[in-house]
Amino acid sequence: MKMDMTQYLDVFLEESKEHLSSLNQRLLELEKEPANMGALNEIFRAAHTLKGMSSTMGFDDLADLTHHMENVLSDLKEGLMPVNIAIIDVIFKCFDRIQSMVEKIENEGSGEMDNQDLILALDNIKFGSYEAAGAAECKILDAEPPAAADIMEYSHSAFEFNEYDITIMKEAESRNFKVFYIKMGIEKDCLMKSVRAFMAFKALEEDGEIIKSIPSAQELDEGRFEDSFELFLISPAALTELKKKLENILELYIITIEEIDIKALNASSQTSVPTGPVEIQGQTADNNDNKKTNHKVKQTVRVDIERLDNLMNLVGELVMHKGRLEQIGATRKITELNETMEQIDRITTDLQSVVMKVRMVPIEQVFNRFPRMVRDLAKELNKEVDFLIEGKETELDRTVIDEIGDPLVHLLRNALDHGLESPEERLKKGKPSQGTVMLRARHEGNNVYIEVEDDGAGIDIKRVLEKAVEKGILSSKEAELMSREEAIDLLFHPGFSTAKIVTDVSGRGVGLDVVKTKIEALSGEIFVDSRLGQGTRFKIKLPLTLAIIQALMVSVQDEVYAVPLSSVDETTMIKSSDIKMIQNQEVIMLRGTVLPLYRLGYLLEATSNNDSDEMYVVVVRKAEKQIGLVVDTLIGQQEIVIKSLGKLLAGIPGLAGAIVSGDGNVRLILDIATLF
Repeated sequence: MKMDMTQYLDVFLEESKEHLSSLNQRLLELEKEPANMGALNEIFRAAHTLKGMSSTMGFDDLADLTHHMENVLSDLKEGLMPVNIAIIDVIFKCFDRIQSMVEKIENEGSGEMDNQDLILALDNIKFGSYEAAGAAECKILDAEPPAAADIMEYSHSAFEFNEYDITIMKEAESRNFKVFYIKMGIEKDCLMKSVRAFMAFKALEEDGEIIKSIPSAQELDEGRFEDSFELFLISPAALTELKKKLENILELYIITIEEIDIKALNASSQTSVPTGPVEIQGQTADNNDNKKTNHKVKQTVRVDIERLDNLMNLVGELVMHKGRLEQIGATRKITELNETMEQIDRITTDLQSVVMKVRMVPIEQVFNRFPRMVRDLAKELNKEVDFLIEGKETELDRTVIDEIGDPLVHLLRNALDHGLESPEERLKKGKPSQGTVMLRARHEGNNVYIEVEDDGAGIDIKRVLEKAVEKGILSSKEAELMSREEAIDLLFHPGFSTAKIVTDVSGRGVGLDVVKTKIEALSGEIFVDSRLGQGTRFKIKLPLTLAIIQALMVSVQDEVYAVPLSSVDETTMIKSSDIKMIQNQEVIMLRGTVLPLYRLGYLLEATSNNDSDEMYVVVVRKAEKQIGLVVDTLIGQQEIVIKSLGKLLAGIPGLAGAIVSGDGNVRLILDIATLF
């Protein structure tokens, strides 16, 4: 009776993606430092674990490819061959193929794929000749491959268990299956070792599942082992029944067969079976109690993001009703309610803080995908690039993390293609042939700033304006009157591109306008700073979260609106006499600076009834500019829960969403970036 492994598919996919991420990162490190044994060991460990997991799940093509990868990596670890560019390139191709297979498994439930091209390349490396420094390809020798005994020697019985293996065994135990460790010996004069091993596997798998073996199933099948093999078996059968089956196989004898206590195993352990110490995340358990050293183990739980979204929605409802209770307490002047509200306010704030922290994810998981992309793109463009990352530990709300990847891809591609010059051009300008691209993130108040900076050619304003006139975006006269900042803003115009040649990377006019649209959809802003000949920096400002924010409540006529506090610089009061007209635009002088004024009632087509000589102005920031919003009343600061306007009203300029206020009415949230 075989176990149904489909129930472990989610665990397999999650674990595979984590190992692929590690594999990608370590490969890039190894490419830069071929002598980095730490990176090589991590790559080997990731490939080994992927092989074991895919073999257990029955994804044979994936297991076969990772097995051949492991053979090459083992030789690299042992120093039998040096690390060079040719080998790194082949392993990168294997990584891409594995990623495709995992995606295929996720989408189609099957990972079948013909990998003979890569398996041949790996065999070429293992059994072939190659030049030690930067060989473009590896050729097969006519010589015979090494003898089986020389390929890998197993000097002791050691199994590595990951969290995935432990999960399977624990699930098996919960279904009254048992886990057995079995070590079998083979008679010295046996002529068909692999056949005998196959017979043992077949007998055991009649009503069980072999989850791990040393040597691997493939090596046993090929006869690449000495006089014994060992394995872990999940089975409902009794030990005596298994013993009887194995004793019936000729030329095989049982060395050890034991039922294993699953509780003694751990996801990060390397366990010798059946006896000896077991290492458990920061704690060594030995037969000698005096040798125990206890440390606190950090435990984590994987939670579906939908559950966190539901939790956030419930906290949002709590915040909303808290505001309603506060208003009732203030209106009715109920002392007892006010005292209780102080406690509810404290608890709600703490709960909100906890939920927000749970939803916060390091931006590292987005940043980690870019080094490989930059490497491949630099090769394609024949450019030398030093790619640096800072602030990977910076945390953002999961909803923002999920959306920020694509804009950063566009900005990085733009930096490599448009920003950095070719090595020859850089040398002519007195720069190092290798350009630098920096990706950094940092917290600042209630916002996160992400910057993409290069030390390339910078933005040629003259070229930008010429292209804008050529495309009919501007007239020649308008171009002459444009400021530097306004000219740079043209880069975000739909369809605008300064590329002279259309390539796979850029030049089609799709890119920066998409970036700006995406950033603004996340309630963020994007700024550009560039110096000709020195480089360009794109700076993205994003809110920490999109769910619960602080807002300034204002009113026009009888309507109340929420202005996100992240967009507000200050508030002030002015008189009608302070307002001047410049080119049909109302302005005031604010501490020596000309501040354009816009009447919120006019922008929202709601004429104000305020005939007073005095009026309130909310100074808001749009990109690098300050603008004054004239309102009837300033109500005060409030914590608000953003609600979507729904599909029918989505995308209306000037509106970011709505809230349900304390009095039960729906109030609109203003989007400063698209209001003007």
